[in-house]
Amino acid sequence: MELVQQLIAGAGVNQQQAEGGAGLLFGLVKDQLSSGDFSRIADAVPGVENLIDGAPAADTGGLGGMLGGVVSALGGSELGNMASLASGFSKLDLDAGMIGKFVPVLLSFLQSKGGDGLSSLVAGVLKGD
Repeated sequence: MELVQQLIAGAGVNQQQAEGGAGLLFGLVKDQLSSGDFSRIADAVPGVENLIDGAPAADTGGLGGMLGGVVSALGGSELGNMASLASGFSKLDLDAGMIGKFVPVLLSFLQSKGGDGLSSLVAGVLKGD
């Protein structure tokens, strides 16, 4: 998959990490968008559902789950989402800072496939706009 190759080159990760990280990000996007909006992404990125299905499960327990739950309860859903992503990235042996390396590659890829509208839609979810 083209996106995975771009993540390997752009973020300096291996294939499993690239696939898992992309799956985590797309899973968050899918959870936050309407099914109609997400279908635009699925049309532009064949195999996106496979990436989501192959991503590590979000940590609903432990520190990551507690932090996400506390932050969400305080009204910070974006921070709760980031805590959940950080937990998933940790399962891929990547630190939370790698999320910041994945997002620009992902957004650039989406812009090349679906234009500014698609990239902006996803940026709004990932950046909490």
